[in-house]
Amino acid sequence: MTTTIPHWIEGRPHVSAGDRLPVVDPATGQALAAVALADEDTVKQVVASAVAAFPAWRDLPSARRAQVLYTFRDLIRRHQDELAELITAQHGKTLDDARGEVARGLDSVELACGVPGLLKGEMSEQTGRGIDTFSTLHPLGVVLGITPFNFPVMIPLMMAAVAIAAGNTFILKPSEQDPGPAIRIAELAKEAGLPDGVLSVIHGQQQVVETLIDHPDVAAVSFVGSTPIAHSIYKRAANAGKRVQAFGGAKNHLVVMPDAPIAAAADAISSAGFGAAGQRCMAISVAVAVGGVGDDLVAALSERAKAVVVGPGNDPKSEIGPVVSAAAQQRIQGIVAAATAAGATVVVDRSTEVVPGFENGFYVGPTLVDQVDPTAEIYQAEVFGPVVVVVRVDTLDEALTLIHDHEYGNGASIFTASGGAARKFQREASAGMVGVNVPIPVPVAPYSVAGWKNSVFGDTGLNNAAWRFYTQPKYVTARWDETVTGVDFGFRPN
Repeated sequence: MTTTIPHWIEGRPHVSAGDRLPVVDPATGQALAAVALADEDTVKQVVASAVAAFPAWRDLPSARRAQVLYTFRDLIRRHQDELAELITAQHGKTLDDARGEVARGLDSVELACGVPGLLKGEMSEQTGRGIDTFSTLHPLGVVLGITPFNFPVMIPLMMAAVAIAAGNTFILKPSEQDPGPAIRIAELAKEAGLPDGVLSVIHGQQQVVETLIDHPDVAAVSFVGSTPIAHSIYKRAANAGKRVQAFGGAKNHLVVMPDAPIAAAADAISSAGFGAAGQRCMAISVAVAVGGVGDDLVAALSERAKAVVVGPGNDPKSEIGPVVSAAAQQRIQGIVAAATAAGATVVVDRSTEVVPGFENGFYVGPTLVDQVDPTAEIYQAEVFGPVVVVVRVDTLDEALTLIHDHEYGNGASIFTASGGAARKFQREASAGMVGVNVPIPVPVAPYSVAGWKNSVFGDTGLNNAAWRFYTQPKYVTARWDETVTGVDFGFRPN
């Protein structure tokens, strides 16, 4: 390991005296670099830098902030192949998938470029005699983003773009498993003209995160990751008096109605369930076969699962790459083995597949399990791997009950030719993001990314919903009539 991935503080790389962790190529199992973990002094330095940068950035007119973001957007676009290659090297997803991730992140930056029109208050004239009432939106100060390994570019951009556009300074704590893209984002932001200290990157594990959350100068925390950690961060930040949104796990269902085109549904489930090796919070991990479509659907899914090409993400022939780590590989394989031992119908099991020439890589092939009981671990748990389970029900109401009863509520989809069934589903499915004949219903940036139930703690989302999260309103009631005099001890309307 000859390369050390540094922190980014005060507009330049910073290598702390703390410990190092290897950054591993999941395709080969070989170390690519080491990431520097923050010590206590580094945490203090990064917060102090963000605090110092805040007043000038806050006071910069929003149109001037937008100009920096426009330049930043153009630089990301010009370097999108480079960013995709970094994602593939450290995360393992295919280059095509990584390019799609960068494009989604660009959507968020483009949204933030509209800050002059999107960050407006309200005004009402003559709310009393000679009185006007209006509201303004103010940035919070220093805000923290803790982002996951599975989207090392998209999620940081979803958080940072709006936070910075709104006038905050942003500290990014990326996953230590693939931290390289975060540093490249910071370099591009500086090249775009972002002042030093407005965007910082710091690496670390639990102790660093807890220290940042507890720091009195950190005003808000945004997190994406697993539900247990999301809940822990939500409680800790709330107890510290911080504004917090914490996005957790998922178990996304795709309901296939009897009138749905089976080939299209099977294509959608395979794409959304096996793509990125299942390491998406919006991956389809449950196919719900309604009525008599189960046998045909399973046959079509089996055909597709067997045909998927597994290999290193930088090989154009690969359709899915490895999972992110040996620990993830072992956990997924263990869940599949437990389902097999419990008597589940494992139609396709490629979970222990070895890719020739990459025997030390962390590969898990597409796996399909039929006739799954909703009480089974493989149904209840977020597997976060290329594993699709099939549950068979008789009616749409039963399918909706399955979705309702599960602890997670990130996304849910239906494939049908019936407008009535689609409308019923979109109204009654207990999930924050719903798709109709769309397998991954993540809305475009002008809307919000947010789940329900144990998929999220907090009441705001990312992208366009984040303007309210990253600002606080101020309500002003003003009178400029000097003729109004007299003492009045009553509490009355103006």
